[in-house]
Amino acid sequence: MKRVKILKSYAAGLTLLALAACAPSTAPSSAGGDDRTGTVRVWLFDEPNRAPKEKVVAEAVREFTAAHPDVKVEVSYIPTSPARHEKFKGAFNDPASAPDVAEYGNTDLAEYAAAGGFADLGADVGTWAEGKEINADLLKSATAGGRLYGVPWYIGVRALYYRTDVFDELGLKAPATLEELAATARAVRAKKPDLYGIAVGGEYTFGALPFVWDAGGDIERLDSPESRKGVKAYTDLLSDDVCPPQACAALTGGKTVELFASGKAAMGILGNFSRSAVDAGPAAGKYAVVPLPGSTAGTPAPAFAGGNNLGVMRSSGHRTLAVQFVQLLAGKTYQVKMYEAMGNLPTLTSARRELAARDPFLKPFLDTVAAGTRFVPVDPAWVKIDNQKIIPTMLQKVATGQATVEQATTEAAAAVNAAFGRS
Repeated sequence: MKRVKILKSYAAGLTLLALAACAPSTAPSSAGGDDRTGTVRVWLFDEPNRAPKEKVVAEAVREFTAAHPDVKVEVSYIPTSPARHEKFKGAFNDPASAPDVAEYGNTDLAEYAAAGGFADLGADVGTWAEGKEINADLLKSATAGGRLYGVPWYIGVRALYYRTDVFDELGLKAPATLEELAATARAVRAKKPDLYGIAVGGEYTFGALPFVWDAGGDIERLDSPESRKGVKAYTDLLSDDVCPPQACAALTGGKTVELFASGKAAMGILGNFSRSAVDAGPAAGKYAVVPLPGSTAGTPAPAFAGGNNLGVMRSSGHRTLAVQFVQLLAGKTYQVKMYEAMGNLPTLTSARRELAARDPFLKPFLDTVAAGTRFVPVDPAWVKIDNQKIIPTMLQKVATGQATVEQATTEAAAAVNAAFGRS
């Protein structure tokens, strides 16, 4: 699997280099500088509850400026709405308005790398002691064209939440394979028709992809036999005896979290970042988590490694200071503090080990990361695939009987090829 992923990353890199070469309208006009005094400007993502994040960042700023008396750090919190893309493009075109350091979603990497907006931090991370703790799978979420355009700051992975009270009452065990998961979901629904066996959604791309990846399929070949097997395994759960399509075909990932948290589902594919939502609902104290199983017992299904990176703008006039601030904020001390404040899963192995020793909740997510994660294509085509809802449309057509698995995957594969500009 890793050899295939490496080849794909290489191919994606060639595509990105070609795009960067033909996209002067978004290329930065300055390669920046390396002033060691002045103001380092930082863009971080806003949050629904920003206060805990802001408190941790302010602590990091105080530490940084104490070590650099002639430096100020100016932090701005920017919205995560789709408008962020235009804000970043504007910064790439106008270095005077650009930050030195910016947080960005790892699924935005391809678009920003093609625009040439971020600096290559490969050498900086290579000589950074803590950087060696970030595993290769996670580094790929910040890599395009063989260049590292940021430091993975935190990740989000999904695992299987299940209701311990329901399982105990029905004499059920946590499923060890995807086949057992489907059987368990049907058993719950049959004995407790007021519950969904598992909350799954037709618009839940990152809930469905582990089924595709586990079967050996891939986003770029959705019409392969392996992908079709995975699509069938997932859409078979969108059925009256598990999660009725009339209710579940339109569910997003967020809505599946709500279903499980509200006590209406016996299982759900939720992230480590969903914990607070579950603990705020009727399911609080009545659930446990295991890795989402794969087709083979003891082997988790590959999970999507979402999350955010910290990058340095290529136009930054304070390159050394910007890199040093990134390394401070992305270092173990502040990764641990960000987990405690926001629940963000660290990318550094030492930070994850320290937290896991204190909080057993993390173990299934860390086991999932250790088993190997996957990522979306590192290509601007992914933005089109995502915005056009190619994968959700495929899932929904199968779930609602509008198309067979073969028909829906053939159509989706053609749309994916079109997004990549392939015939």
